[in-house]
Amino acid sequence: GLIGPNGAGKTTFIDALTGFVPCEGRFQIGGEELSGLPPHARARLGLARTWQSIELFDDLSVRENLAVASHRGSWLSMMKETVLRPRGSSPEIERALEVLDLESAGDALPADLPQGLRKLIGVARALAAEPRVLCLDEPAAGLDTQESQELGRRLRRVVESGTSILLVDHDMGLVLGICDDVYVLEFGKIIAHGPPETVRRDPQVITAYLGSAAEEIQ
Repeated sequence: GLIGPNGAGKTTFIDALTGFVPCEGRFQIGGEELSGLPPHARARLGLARTWQSIELFDDLSVRENLAVASHRGSWLSMMKETVLRPRGSSPEIERALEVLDLESAGDALPADLPQGLRKLIGVARALAAEPRVLCLDEPAAGLDTQESQELGRRLRRVVESGTSILLVDHDMGLVLGICDDVYVLEFGKIIAHGPPETVRRDPQVITAYLGSAAEEIQ
């Protein structure tokens, strides 16, 4: 988990990792160097992300939304797909739906689903690309408490299936409730790091989260 006040740099950090903003430093996944590569190359090496704005294709079914993300096409296939609908399913798509308990929604249109399920579809779309590391940028934004708890349960299933997750969210109950390890960012600097119970009691973290958020951490 990665938490911090507004403006701390959490989304910028994900943008830097995934190649959407320039940055200094270097990083690897599984011994493979990703520093300096464009976003699509990083994705092909196993780094996926979601966005705060879900941006689903509402005229495609859930399975077809996942197909768009999972398909690594050639120029020929791209030309075909300008006039044909994307393929409807594949083993990686079905695995993503199964891990997130979305099989029953596979043939539905995203516009017909509640916000909580739409958020999960965004996660499933990234998961269909079979990443080694999945960066989630505020997946619980706009969800009520029950929806957030259900999201957390399903995200744990993703981790248990073998995909590591970097979770950024303002929902402290979600982050501190499901993450194994938590970093706290303030003004671009790490001020605390450790298991949730350690972070929860850290005086610097409580000070950084003045008001209701600090009460939620405690």
